[in-house]
Amino acid sequence: MRTLEELDQRLYTLTDDFINDVRKLTGDILILGAGGKMGPSLAMLAKLAVEAAGVKKRIVAVSRFSDRKAQRELEGKGIEIISADLMDDDALQGLPEVENVIYMAGTKFGTTGNEHLTWAMNAYLPGRVATKFRDSKIVVFSTGNVYPLTSTETKGPSETSPVGPVGEYAQSCLGRERIFEHFSHVNNTPVLIYRLNYAIDLRYGVLLEIAKAVKNMKPINLSMGYVNVIWQGDANQIAIRCLGLCTSPPAILNVTGSECISVRWIANEFAKLFGIDPVFENEEQPTALLSNAARMEEIFTFKKVSVTDMILMTAEWLQHGGPLLDKPTHFQERTGKF
Repeated sequence: MRTLEELDQRLYTLTDDFINDVRKLTGDILILGAGGKMGPSLAMLAKLAVEAAGVKKRIVAVSRFSDRKAQRELEGKGIEIISADLMDDDALQGLPEVENVIYMAGTKFGTTGNEHLTWAMNAYLPGRVATKFRDSKIVVFSTGNVYPLTSTETKGPSETSPVGPVGEYAQSCLGRERIFEHFSHVNNTPVLIYRLNYAIDLRYGVLLEIAKAVKNMKPINLSMGYVNVIWQGDANQIAIRCLGLCTSPPAILNVTGSECISVRWIANEFAKLFGIDPVFENEEQPTALLSNAARMEEIFTFKKVSVTDMILMTAEWLQHGGPLLDKPTHFQERTGKF
């Protein structure tokens, strides 16, 4: 795993069940906030699935597209691009009416000191989007941050567990969920709340951050001692297939790896591959940000990329100078200040 072409092949893996689910969908697919970390790969995966299913379906990607390279790549794959600021209501209202919507817009980093924008993006804008697309099915990207820190001796909260967001970012994300939930009740809009943590792409993610720290012999903070991770290609496939699971009132799905993985163990695995000793600081706390993905595994039974494979791919990517994105996860944050 050394080139972007090899990475693409692994990100865009199509399963028979995935292709069949896309074939069953009626209508086009609109991706709002498609210019972020996951948006471009999700849009391209959707396009490939549509082609493999042999159906005619527009894939429309909407974003401000500050990354023009991503925009050109999507256009080159036959994906329709709409450059728009969703906070501009005229631009939002001008978007096409589409039967299937994947909502990925939101803000996380820079929350501290800029709380007003965080709440506007994460809790006000969803109401405008839910009203505009009241007749669509909507998969709403959310986060496992809506759960409180929980005991590392458990598998984490399930979809029926009480929420307890820590900090304004997480609170605003719960606000996003509640707003979509409200309009789902009012307008009978089918919705699925997609609670994700943490997606892994070799160019960014929890595993890359730990690998870089090990390789550069920088201390690894163990206070957030356990994490869940899922391969981004698997997470994208699940998001698209969730369009067929939207309901009113909204369905909720935790999307992450089924294992609660020790950060210390991850670091030691990278250390073996790099031939060096890891450096640690602090000790594992009895709680961590975790999610129970048992329901996801029950619904989506395809073989997912294993943690071991993700570690091996990440190590090789880093050792051979694969391109990286400057998009830290801040997964060690325990007080909710992003």
